[in-house]
Amino acid sequence: MKIKKPKNFRAALVCTLFMFWLTVVGARSAYLQIHKGSWLSDKAAGQYERELTLRGKRGAIYDRRHEAMAVSIETTSVAVNPTLLANREQAAVKLAKALHLKSSAVRKQLAGKRSFAWIKRQATPKEVAAVKKLGLPGIALLPEHSRFYPNTTLAAQVLGFTGIDGQGLEGLEFYYNEELKGEANTVKILKDALGRGFDADQWAAGQQAGQNLILTIDRQVQFIAESALAEAVTQSKARSGIALVMETQTGAMLAIAHYPFFNPNAFGRSDRKTWRNRAITDPFEPGSTMKIFSAAAALESGQSGPASIFFCENGAYVIGGHTLHDTKPHGWLSLQQIVKYSSNIGTVKVAEQLGARRLHESLHGFGFGQRTGIDFPGESSGSLSNYKRWTTVDTGAISFGQGISVTAMQLIASAGALANDGLMMQPHVVQAVTDANGRPVRTVTPKAVRQVVSAQTAVTVRRIMRSVITEGGTGVKAAVAGYEVCGKTGTAQKIDAQGKYSRELYTASFIGFAPTQRPLIAVLVVVDEPKEDVHGGSVAAPAFARIVKETMGYLNVVPSPDWEKLRVSRDVKVSG
Repeated sequence: MKIKKPKNFRAALVCTLFMFWLTVVGARSAYLQIHKGSWLSDKAAGQYERELTLRGKRGAIYDRRHEAMAVSIETTSVAVNPTLLANREQAAVKLAKALHLKSSAVRKQLAGKRSFAWIKRQATPKEVAAVKKLGLPGIALLPEHSRFYPNTTLAAQVLGFTGIDGQGLEGLEFYYNEELKGEANTVKILKDALGRGFDADQWAAGQQAGQNLILTIDRQVQFIAESALAEAVTQSKARSGIALVMETQTGAMLAIAHYPFFNPNAFGRSDRKTWRNRAITDPFEPGSTMKIFSAAAALESGQSGPASIFFCENGAYVIGGHTLHDTKPHGWLSLQQIVKYSSNIGTVKVAEQLGARRLHESLHGFGFGQRTGIDFPGESSGSLSNYKRWTTVDTGAISFGQGISVTAMQLIASAGALANDGLMMQPHVVQAVTDANGRPVRTVTPKAVRQVVSAQTAVTVRRIMRSVITEGGTGVKAAVAGYEVCGKTGTAQKIDAQGKYSRELYTASFIGFAPTQRPLIAVLVVVDEPKEDVHGGSVAAPAFARIVKETMGYLNVVPSPDWEKLRVSRDVKVSG
């Protein structure tokens, strides 16, 4: 007998299965909501959000008179979510046209499955307006800051520059990056189908700007130094040049000039070699400017006075199997005249009397072979070997500037001690750091390094240096109408590719002070590989004179009524 199933059996079975799956789904939903809720939220947010790190406005850099040297201006960068673009090819063409880019480059940025791509950083206002007009989905317009140097090439090697992300890459921008950079903020960029961005006003209100730098550099003195240096380098058809102006009593650098120039607003268009602050990084053999330090050592030892005489062998002197020559033959010369006429033989005779140990101690005391400690990256220490390794030839050569290397910053800091009555000051380029509102965060106090020589020795050396400017001296072209100046010429042979002293490659220089009695400024001019005339007295001295004349006028220093007498005198009387 066949048993019949109830008519509602199938319906009951379907209902039972439906309720079973509903229970499973409900349980799963409850599990996900209760135990996996935060994980799912994060995962979902990842589909429409992206985190970016944006920084507050970078601090400004000002000169000593609070004139702007580097500032940050607000700009807008363009980004896009390529996955929201219906026609990427067409979008690439439109964006390229609006942003003045190559369509191939934009097309490459839009390729792939990524949901965020930069199209152009720091676009111009016109470009941003053009992008907005396109009305493309997924476009994000993000506020950023662009570094701007209003004086273009002025002090470029000092200031340095920043990269596209606002990080300091060279110069003070690099050295003081932690102080200058604004506070980092992480923001979320929404990337939904409406192309919404983030709340720019809210981000701007909460951003923290970086600190500002107040430099010792004076924009006007910097311009004077750069103009005079450019003239000296171009007229002599030289390779490059450096000019420094230092405040003698504080070590504050009023100017650090380089030629050739470069524009930090477009640094990528310049040779990397021009970015470097060569006054700090590149050592060179100083040549005859070293004679003032040898003279100072002799005076400080008490073994010689300015009137002490030395036989200069009539222009040729055999030492250690080598014959040393002077440019002009001399017989008996006083210490003062040895410096005035720049006699190599006379300087060697002074060094022989002094001895290697005392000469080394004196030069080391002046800071040679050591970093000055200036607040700038990449400083070189130069080189001054131990006197125990010196031969007789080495001692003589070092006394007149061969076999020793210095940086321009070392040379002016060391000479500055003679200008400051024997007290060496540490050079510096930043005098204060302020917050975004201009309130002082910290100030830099001038730092005395040590008393190198006595005040009497320093005064005597300055008087000897003054004779270099007078008639018959090697630095007559450094004379400045209205002002008493003193200085020393330098003409140094460079080492060629074969490791020998070249007869064609020279470094011409001049170091000096103004006014002589109580120097306010020290000025150094270095011209590398001049072609027309290689002598420091012809190439560098005129640039020194121009810098001193214009700077003293700018600083309102009253001219001396006795300068004409000093200019025509054959020898300046010195005490001792």
